[in-house]
Amino acid sequence: MPYDIQTWVKVAALSGGGMAMGFGAIGAAIGEGYTAASANEAISRNPKLSGDIFKAMLVGQAIAESASIFALVIAMMLLFTKFASHVLMIPVLLGAGLSMGLGAIGAGVGAGYPAGAACTGMARQPAVSGRLTTNMLIGSAVCQTPAIFALVVSFILLFTDFSKSPVSPTWAAILGAGISSGFGAIGSGLGGGLVAQASCDGISRQPLTATPVTNVMLLGQAVTQTTAIYALLVSFILMFKTFPATDLIAPPMALLAAGLCMGIGAIGPAIGVGFAGKSAVDWIARNQEHVADLTRLMLVGQAVAESTGLYSLVIALILIFVV
Repeated sequence: MPYDIQTWVKVAALSGGGMAMGFGAIGAAIGEGYTAASANEAISRNPKLSGDIFKAMLVGQAIAESASIFALVIAMMLLFTKFASHVLMIPVLLGAGLSMGLGAIGAGVGAGYPAGAACTGMARQPAVSGRLTTNMLIGSAVCQTPAIFALVVSFILLFTDFSKSPVSPTWAAILGAGISSGFGAIGSGLGGGLVAQASCDGISRQPLTATPVTNVMLLGQAVTQTTAIYALLVSFILMFKTFPATDLIAPPMALLAAGLCMGIGAIGPAIGVGFAGKSAVDWIARNQEHVADLTRLMLVGQAVAESTGLYSLVIALILIFVV
């Protein structure tokens, strides 16, 4: 039975909305559950501080929830907006849903790590509860950065008029953009959370090291975000570059492959960089005299782990501009 374009646009909107909220619910739920589990452990160790720990848990869970709220916004827009009857709206709606849904996973899980560590730390060091809360807020907020990148890409896709662009290979570029930013946000959210978790642990063990621990945490988290920036760059190129019309299958497949290459290729490096940052922050709290040595070693190790993300970026750019 034949269907008109408007029917397929509606199908894409419903599918995109389902993927946005379906994938988007994964990370936040895991992060919030991890925070609650750590809060239970903390209260069992220090029941007198149950009120402060409970408040910290709720604040941490609220931050972890924010990525899924982004996904909810995109899902609602996809479900209740009437979109133009143009064939390119189909990949636009699917790409927007994939971008935000996948992009919320890492941020939700990652934000749960420092929140849980802060709750545990309060039970150990009630005197630094305020500093732990501040550090948790900063670390968890950085974890949301890649989800915001994914949200930006989803908005750009939804509010850009692609109707004057050739259907092929533009459809592949649009889908590739959503895939790149969506997958690319996963690793950065997780990696940033690992570094922030070590920071909260370190402050609770050695409160006097709070300043260097926080500084190195921010430096380590900044490096974890770079692969998400690579993915965002590839998404922007795919969305805003003009591609000539073609009837061949290879050009659109190259653009779709570019999004897949950069998006998936960004996951591992960001998590690896997060492990390096986590270890450095953890040991700086135990051995403050060697902050410079540990920071230098962290940056060198992160640079090596980062290299595979650069390889993915190079191949993605070759697929876009050369193939």
